Amino acid sequence: MAGGWTRDGAVEDQIEDSVKEAVDFARSRMPAGDGEPFCMICGEEIPEARRKALPGARTCVACQEKRDSSAARSSFNRRGSKDSQLR
Repeated sequence: MAGGWTRDGAVEDQIEDSVKEAVDFARSRMPAGDGEPFCMICGEEIPEARRKALPGARTCVACQEKRDSSAARSSFNRRGSKDSQLR
């Protein structure tokens, strides 16, 4: 595809770079290191299998599920946001 002053494949390179940056950013935000032996919310013991599978785990499965479900029910109406339509 002709792109004016750009070389062939420049758009694909830019897309690949954007995706790589987004993946790197997401990985940098993931918890790492030693997790907590007890849930920071309810105080229950976090099973060793969870701590091995998810390094940096600080909550038990039940509390994490509650946090995830409440985050999914945001009070912000994304359908009414003009910015969301432009993305």
